Amino acid sequence: MVVGVLGVIIPMVPGLVLCWAAVAVWAVFGDVESAGRWVVLGVATMVAALGIVVKYAWPGRNLKRGGVPNLSLLAGGALGLVGFFVIPVVGLVIGFVLGVFLAERLRLGDFGKAWPSTKHALKAAGLAMLIELATALAIAAIWVTGLTAT
Repeated sequence: MVVGVLGVIIPMVPGLVLCWAAVAVWAVFGDVESAGRWVVLGVATMVAALGIVVKYAWPGRNLKRGGVPNLSLLAGGALGLVGFFVIPVVGLVIGFVLGVFLAERLRLGDFGKAWPSTKHALKAAGLAMLIELATALAIAAIWVTGLTAT
């Protein structure tokens, strides 16, 4: 569970999946047979699914409002992936920002016009991370509650 929560902050670690998997392993392989474990797993599954949907839908809507095209986001993602291997951990963020900025610079033809789109992309990435962290912490709280109740 702790690795899952930390995985939200560490790039390329599937934090929500690990948090949910911790609850699933606890429910399936627990010492005592209890229906409460399955209820906890069900609630954790619903929270995880909702968190994943919201993680992509809310920031995506904000990006569309900000006028950031999908091609710029794709360029940011590609350069972020390259940056992750060139500069471990922080390279993902640096590459993403640089990729969006360069794609917007090419599209708009001006450095000054490219920066607002880059800021929108940064805000969306931060919002997605906060949503994922809140979801991981909610799953952890559900699990701890289930631990104490069963």
